[in-house]
Amino acid sequence: MKTYEIPVDLKQQITSNQAFHYRIIPISKIEEVLQLKTDHPDPDSLQKELTIILGRTVNIIPETTENIQSYLTFNYRKTTASSSEKLQYEDQFLQKLIATAKDFGSSDIHMEPYEKLSRVRFRLDGKLKEQYTIVNTEYPQLVNQIKIQSGLDISQKRLAQDGRITFKDGTHEFDIRVSTMPTLYGEKIVLRLLNRDTQEVSLNDLGFTETEIKEYREAIKKPQGIILISGPTGSGKTTTLYATLKELNKETTNILTIEDPIEYTLQGINQVQLREDIEFDFPAALRAFLRQDPDIIMVGEIRDDRTAGMAIKAALTGHLVLSTIHTNSAWATISRLIDMKVPAFLLANTITMSIAQRLVRKLCTHCKTKKKSETKDFPQGFTIPEEMEEHYTATGCNQCYHTGYMGRKAIYEILPITRELETAIKHNELEIDAYIEKRKIKTLQHNAIRMIIAGETSVEEVYALLTDS
Repeated sequence: MKTYEIPVDLKQQITSNQAFHYRIIPISKIEEVLQLKTDHPDPDSLQKELTIILGRTVNIIPETTENIQSYLTFNYRKTTASSSEKLQYEDQFLQKLIATAKDFGSSDIHMEPYEKLSRVRFRLDGKLKEQYTIVNTEYPQLVNQIKIQSGLDISQKRLAQDGRITFKDGTHEFDIRVSTMPTLYGEKIVLRLLNRDTQEVSLNDLGFTETEIKEYREAIKKPQGIILISGPTGSGKTTTLYATLKELNKETTNILTIEDPIEYTLQGINQVQLREDIEFDFPAALRAFLRQDPDIIMVGEIRDDRTAGMAIKAALTGHLVLSTIHTNSAWATISRLIDMKVPAFLLANTITMSIAQRLVRKLCTHCKTKKKSETKDFPQGFTIPEEMEEHYTATGCNQCYHTGYMGRKAIYEILPITRELETAIKHNELEIDAYIEKRKIKTLQHNAIRMIIAGETSVEEVYALLTDS
């Protein structure tokens, strides 16, 4: 099978914009001579033009249009910015790097030093992909540039640091959360690109089923209580919260949020940035919030006993509280809060709904392949449903950049806290499998299986959710 992957050091010889505009692919570099493949109808004129633009000797090798297209989509991503915007960043690597990551739809940029080279990876649709390599002599300069822009101490290389950059270009303005960490060969940096635009954030588009969204909307209409969303980092919890706030945002309602960091900005909502360096943490902010006559409070994350206690207190005193927590299922949130020393009777009286969610990559509709379901494809002990005699697998094509997937969708586990569950919580009866089965509550596993049967995702993508552990 023909492979279209190009080594990263070659790939970065030309930009994504140049690759698609001229339909060129770098295949080798010997000293200053760059060898390119193309399907251009006039290779000689292209060679002359590229020699001037790239400032080096260029050799052109003809290639079929089909192969060039495969090379392009496997190695590069089309960007959304205009050519004039691209040229603006050609001189500054950091600016170009951030602008490119944003155009690609990346959520994070990872910069990692190793013994011989440093690498840059983008997180695209939840998966990391290597984009650039940097010689180690140039890497410290890049680190210092990031530290200066984010207000960090450039002389401190032995401790982890956190900062923030506001990035502006011709069309975008967004914030970047910066995290540095000392490693064996230097400082690793992660840049989290924060999206300020809430125009496209809507509860209807996240992945709720009709039943789930109806139950959720009923819960958020209540004037008091606490609603918790659980899941690992990067599972879309914050997006769900912002979509909720956007729906609840009315002239008659006072909404306050405490976040670290503020990932979106919403007109009409009072958003507060956590400042632990001056002891303005979640509990301190919540105490201040209760004196601000709030109707709805959003706490970015319940991290510890004090935050949990203050959130419960806020819900008890007649406010609707929305927050996130790190647990594996909707019911596990209950035991986690009890572990955080929240009294069971208070928890039972305040919690309105517990939700768990995950982000699942969707199969590319252009290239997904059907295959017969076999036991070896599934986790040990998993019973294959009758409806799943066949399932789809990821293949990869020019439409999906040869990943096999296009876009992501959230799946949810919605657990309204009924009187029956309130009683179970008060008596610390935390085994509710029979209740979930009786009430036909759709778990994460059930919704993952539903997506496989519908041909929306692959077994590999939701493999972890199919296990019983």
